[in-house]
Amino acid sequence: MIINFSVENFRSIKEKITLSFEATKSNDLEEYYIRQPKENLRLLKLGLIYGPNASGKTNILLALDFLRRLVVKPLNKKTDSFEFEPFLFDKISRTENTKFTLEFIQNKIKYFYQVELNKNAIVNETLFFFNPNKALVYKRTTNLEKQLAIINFGPKIKISKESKAILIGNTLWNNTVLGSYLKSNVESFEMKEVVNWFNEYFRPIIKPKTSLYPFVSNLIEKHEIEKEHIVEILKKADFGISDIQIKKESFPVNQKDMDKLAKLVPITDEKYDELRKNGKIDFKEIYLQHSLGTKKYLLSLEEESAGTKRYYELSGILSWIFRENHLLAIDELEASLHPDLVKHFLLTFLVNASNSQIIATTHFRELLMEKNILRNDVIWFTEHKEDGSTDLFSLSDFKSSIVRNTSSIYNAYKIGKLGATPDLKDYYFGLENAETETP
Repeated sequence: MIINFSVENFRSIKEKITLSFEATKSNDLEEYYIRQPKENLRLLKLGLIYGPNASGKTNILLALDFLRRLVVKPLNKKTDSFEFEPFLFDKISRTENTKFTLEFIQNKIKYFYQVELNKNAIVNETLFFFNPNKALVYKRTTNLEKQLAIINFGPKIKISKESKAILIGNTLWNNTVLGSYLKSNVESFEMKEVVNWFNEYFRPIIKPKTSLYPFVSNLIEKHEIEKEHIVEILKKADFGISDIQIKKESFPVNQKDMDKLAKLVPITDEKYDELRKNGKIDFKEIYLQHSLGTKKYLLSLEEESAGTKRYYELSGILSWIFRENHLLAIDELEASLHPDLVKHFLLTFLVNASNSQIIATTHFRELLMEKNILRNDVIWFTEHKEDGSTDLFSLSDFKSSIVRNTSSIYNAYKIGKLGATPDLKDYYFGLENAETETP
């Protein structure tokens, strides 16, 4: 599980901000929100980020996802560069490094991971573990002039001299050591555990336009989730859906068709070879069965409303994270959904998920009225500073004089008492000189 995440000098984020999943001392709704993977460590399953448009909510999720990709998708060549921007609204930040810090739990062991980089190289990188005391796994620096990584390994980790030499040789100046481990035939318990956490627990960001139904349908076909479970979730959400059907069709393709397809859609070499060998393309279409009295009707997913498509996808994701533990970052959770469905999704997650976690951005402020289902420490806000950079703070940071147990969080947020709202001006435009007569 994630404990906390910090980022500095990434997109709209200039100064260091920290998103924490550590719970306060409050025991409100503890059964549903709190997990204790280690003694004296109480972690939240949920985090919700509110704030005006362009205040940096999405950039926090993008920073998390960028860090994930640094590890699981290392660059292939020394000449490759990272695709991101530092804070651009002042000359100093443009030339300074970007920094990420992450603390998390994997199999009851705490890890601390820190990376500092510019667009061309990993400048510094450190990994510690706590079992129970703090111990160094490795510390890496980079000679930027020579484009060489220098790695010092901790005395308490078990890794052979040969493996150390392989890792040092494979760690390009623009690769993390963890990314190099993925490409190396070496053995290290600590690095394996950390890479597994990034690969298996930490999932890619879900954006409003992310198409999840191929992924969900693939999980159904592999029996990693049960379609009956998704149907049950959809029924409880009042969609009137009684079955899911996946229909397949195959179409022959020749070399010319494959070349055209490769230009239109990114295809891996393995997928290209598979298409050439099979000489066909498989298409899958999802159908949802609607029951109206004694009659049943099949509609393809493409014919369904945007909200039905979205909740089909989210229902599949719910079923998945009930069976396996994952961290999900969801941008604009309420996209295409009725407010009651957003509430239904969150409650279904909180009641049924074990050690999965969700961090989501949202504009659904009416949810703040639901004090009986929310804890203060899961609610976060972003807003602009005077220099245009992003500030992040938690509802639990406010003094009791501002947010009391009896206060309406919704009203306090709506009137701007908590900040993180757009500073809107009047909407009148003087049009005295405009033509008023019909020509």
